[in-house]
Amino acid sequence: MYKIKLFDPQIGDDEVEAVARVLRSKWLAHGPEVEAFEKEFAQYIGVEEGAAVSNGTVALVLAMKALGIGPGDEVIVPNYTFVSTATSVLMVGAKPVFAEVEWDTFNISVEDVAKRISSRTKAVVAVHLFGHPADVKALRELADDKGIYLIEDAAQAHGAEAYGRKVGSWGHVAIFSFYATKNMTTGEGGIVVSNDREVIRRVKLLRNHGQVSRYVHEVLGGNYRMTSFQAAIGRQQLKKLDAMNESRRRNAFKLSRRLGELRGIELPVERSWAKHVYHLYAVKIVEADRDCVRRCMVERGIEVGVHYPMALTEQPLFRKLGYGDLEYPVSKRLSRVELSLPVHPGLSDEDIEYIASSLRQCLDRCRHEEG
Repeated sequence: MYKIKLFDPQIGDDEVEAVARVLRSKWLAHGPEVEAFEKEFAQYIGVEEGAAVSNGTVALVLAMKALGIGPGDEVIVPNYTFVSTATSVLMVGAKPVFAEVEWDTFNISVEDVAKRISSRTKAVVAVHLFGHPADVKALRELADDKGIYLIEDAAQAHGAEAYGRKVGSWGHVAIFSFYATKNMTTGEGGIVVSNDREVIRRVKLLRNHGQVSRYVHEVLGGNYRMTSFQAAIGRQQLKKLDAMNESRRRNAFKLSRRLGELRGIELPVERSWAKHVYHLYAVKIVEADRDCVRRCMVERGIEVGVHYPMALTEQPLFRKLGYGDLEYPVSKRLSRVELSLPVHPGLSDEDIEYIASSLRQCLDRCRHEEG
């Protein structure tokens, strides 16, 4: 049993009462609660509309389908991210084209994206990894210049900002996940947001069997709806999101102050134009064995993570598809040095001090073992 968890969903009496209210209403499936959540979340992001769905991966798939992406198209995605960013491209029948990422922010490299655009490119996916925004301003300018779509994968970046605007408001379409570990949660769940009302209309059709009116089906769709329970939780979480993010930021700054003089690690950065919301506090273990440090931290009762243990082109799935021999030195090295530390709002100052002192001791031990 961990003394300090990597994730700690902040669920309180407000969420419990919201679920009880749904139970008392007996409107358990998709209904007014979901519609209210869609409206409130879209307003928070600063876009016209949203369509809530069953999870973040579904949100990506339906967003791509709504944009008309399919067989014969290419979609540029980062090579260092969670697998669903790329598998969603496969699920709509298109081809993922992997771009290199930046060493400091972990996010997709605008310069590398520019090199990989072809006549078949239909979109680029900007993942705001670990809560730090990708350079969406530059990516949007590039996308508009090349006549392609910018899709924001903001699954880890609720409330993050780039150039003074919320992430999710820069792309032609954006998606968020509300999985249990995210900065705000509905347990499972996701949402597609956009200023393009036609795109959202298509997503709403696709999530509900392509149904335009009761038992009248216009397109091939499925059942990807969000429940009223999830939406009720989400509405309460949204009210708390800014406060929870500020707590994450304070915890991150405290960790950085305590870890700043340690040799052999690199700490998270925050670009001058960005507001990082620290879904994860991702450090780079550059002068010791990362896996040794991870084991040492776990022995001390601290749950840490590796996000992610391999670049996507190293995954067995993509090796089978012929991507395995491609060179992505930054992505591959990041997969070998990244370590995620707890930063969630449930941490006390004593927890943060214990995390920092434990990491210091584990680095010392693992440098010795490596030597």
